[in-house]
Amino acid sequence: MRIGVISDTHGLLRTQALAALAGVDRILHAGDIGDPAHLDRLARIAPLTAIRGNIDRGPWADALPPTASVTFGALRIHMIHDRKTLRADPRAEGWNVVISGHSHKPGIEEAGGILWLNPGAAGPRRFRLPVTLAFLWQDGGRPRAEIHPLPV
Repeated sequence: MRIGVISDTHGLLRTQALAALAGVDRILHAGDIGDPAHLDRLARIAPLTAIRGNIDRGPWADALPPTASVTFGALRIHMIHDRKTLRADPRAEGWNVVISGHSHKPGIEEAGGILWLNPGAAGPRRFRLPVTLAFLWQDGGRPRAEIHPLPV
């Protein structure tokens, strides 16, 4: 299973992001969506799980959870928009992947058996950071991820 991970679209769902996500088995959006129509567009590509980010406001956003935990095979994933607000212990919760957005800084880090993934921002360019999304999969029962830069 190949999972597309996207965050911080801020109302801009780039055609390059849609093309990169074509063919994934699942899409996870880690918040700051900005436009509810984008959820429908992503869900046409693959089943979608999305959480609310700090810019997501209104009735459509109120329907989104602030966090989500999902399992796909050996991947036990927790999503939270801002990693700094995580109060739970991932190991105690049984998660082996924590996905966050918010900072717009793409990153993959492994610590204590947990894969921490920030796909970066796929929407408007902020600061001098790259425009990215990520892919997540399991290999030998372990989570693996890669950051995918989008041409802009």
